[in-house]
Amino acid sequence: MTFEHRKITEILNRFEQLSQIPRCSRNEKAIRDWLIKWTEKNQFQHKVDEAGNLLIKIPASIGYENSPVVILQGHLDMVCEKTPDSKHDFTKDPLKLVYAGEWLTADKTSLGADNGISIALTMVLVLDDMLVHPPLELLFTVDEESGLIGAEQLEADFFTGRILINIDSEDEGNFTIGCAGGIDTHFSMPLRWTNDIEGQLVKIKTGGMRGGHSGININTERANAIKVLARIVQVLKQQLPIKLVNFKGGTAHNAIPRDAEALLFIPADKFETTQTIVQQVEKIIQAEYKNTESNLFIKANLSDDKPKQSISSDNTQKLLDSIFICPHGVLGMSIDMKNLVESSTNLAKVEIKNQTFNLMTSQRSSVESKLDNLIEQMEALARLIGADIYTNNRYPAWQPNLKSPLLNQAITTYKKLFDKSPKIEALHAGLECGTIGNKVPSMDMLSIGPNIKYPHSPDEKINIASIAKIYDLLAALLKELK
Repeated sequence: MTFEHRKITEILNRFEQLSQIPRCSRNEKAIRDWLIKWTEKNQFQHKVDEAGNLLIKIPASIGYENSPVVILQGHLDMVCEKTPDSKHDFTKDPLKLVYAGEWLTADKTSLGADNGISIALTMVLVLDDMLVHPPLELLFTVDEESGLIGAEQLEADFFTGRILINIDSEDEGNFTIGCAGGIDTHFSMPLRWTNDIEGQLVKIKTGGMRGGHSGININTERANAIKVLARIVQVLKQQLPIKLVNFKGGTAHNAIPRDAEALLFIPADKFETTQTIVQQVEKIIQAEYKNTESNLFIKANLSDDKPKQSISSDNTQKLLDSIFICPHGVLGMSIDMKNLVESSTNLAKVEIKNQTFNLMTSQRSSVESKLDNLIEQMEALARLIGADIYTNNRYPAWQPNLKSPLLNQAITTYKKLFDKSPKIEALHAGLECGTIGNKVPSMDMLSIGPNIKYPHSPDEKINIASIAKIYDLLAALLKELK
């Protein structure tokens, strides 16, 4: 497949190559080694820190030797999500890319354009014979999707640049100059088990939901599969003497849960009744989400699993109550920037492991004091349900700087190229700019990127024409940063 832009086919070819390499969070060695091999082939200097972050140094063009060093920054890992019927193994299988008109997507898995496109684009950019630029540092971090882990472990002297262009935003024409901070919270609640396992074993599944990025999509009224599952199990418990065996859902701290399932015993002669109840609740919830979740479903099927124990009735209720009262969604809007979510919580993942109920949430806020308050709320919830709690992966917010020289030059360049002004925004998502800027307060930063829809889900797709526009913007902007 060919495209009009002089470099887009080359960029897509690079993206296809890196899509052959598994790169879920904490599994970035292979993609890093692939990049190092490319670096050595082109005789660029590189180094790797203890966390596994990679820095590649690109010499300046003639006449730009004394210009300030510019960092082009992205991350090596991707969120690995797939549909329930997908057989894809993210530890070894290459992604199957699908071209659909102006869009590129993947077959039943997340695409990894977040943030693989930054890798492919910069690889092509720095070898472009028509490009003139200052000395460059390509900074690729690890484990971004788990909570900006690689960026958090960066040392300030690992790089020399003090101008940074992050290529991890997802709306071409939007310049991001701020982002939310965040933290993950983990609950652990021991369960009391019984040997009461009489009746028919039934699996209740909730699915078909859109999921998506827990920062970008948290304000789009998408259903949380864990919440939906708790709701149907609660209705069944009110009408039948059920015995819960298992309850699980969600995959990642930064993805809205799309699927969840529970395993439970019902009376031997109540399967048809169970199906009727499930169908009734399904219709009610489908009506509630008719504008945002057209494929939402709840199913009840007999299971041939053979559990040896069930959760006690009072602990079953405590488990359900903890899900019901755990916040999920937008908790506050910014009064400084229109339509910007200020604070939110994502009920991200639940599972029963080693006879213990585990629940994970992800909190975000652009105001550090309000993030602290959200942590206090989570600790209060833990006290109420008798759970142990710990937090990790905290990352700072990035406060906007409208006087940024980089921003103002980028605005001027964008207007010259496209005869219109870019939109200036802050995101509710977390960006590594916040963490890097916290280490180097003098850093002048901007985040840009092509149009990526539905990141962190199997519906993820990237607009091909917008990749070309970002390439042209970077090429023109680097020429001006002399």
